[in-house]
Amino acid sequence: MEAFRQPNLQAPRFRADTYQVLNKEFFDRFREKYPKYKNLRDPQLRSIIKSFNKRVYETVIDKRNGIELPESLGCLFIGTCQASKKKNIDFAKSKKYGVKVANKNWDSNGKLAKIFFTNGTLKHKIKNKEFWGFTGCREFKRAVAKTYPENWNNYIVVDPRQKLKLAYSKKVANEIRLKKQDNALKDYNEFDL
Repeated sequence: MEAFRQPNLQAPRFRADTYQVLNKEFFDRFREKYPKYKNLRDPQLRSIIKSFNKRVYETVIDKRNGIELPESLGCLFIGTCQASKKKNIDFAKSKKYGVKVANKNWDSNGKLAKIFFTNGTLKHKIKNKEFWGFTGCREFKRAVAKTYPENWNNYIVVDPRQKLKLAYSKKVANEIRLKKQDNALKDYNEFDL
């Protein structure tokens, strides 16, 4: 057992610069581009955007294959991954017992949930697609953390040695084929030739 050194909560911290997307400049440009929405105030626009984002992440959590984002921006899905090789320390339990306690994810059989964004599976290619990225908001990450231990085996298993584009497109294509096959069996009548 390795002793746990409590972190110094009074020590100086590094904070990365944050950039707010929903600012006054954004809303002004939005009203210029879409004049029919000029009557909406900033809080109303902000609540519309937040409710849309909430629907997006709830749908990603509910659907196994995730969703394709509007305007062909990419696909979002939750993947099941193997636990990392380094220790995942549970700080609350470590502080309580005085030794390092690792979080082994027993609820999900040692598997981890990750939110994946890919824009390589789309029909229409995006120029400079390697510069596009996705970072989930706090509510999205917490919702995934809450629901994943209950339904961890429903999500797509992502192999770390295979390209994400190939793994995702194979899984989705296989599930579409199986759905078509099930529908064909439902309508099948052996006496009607």
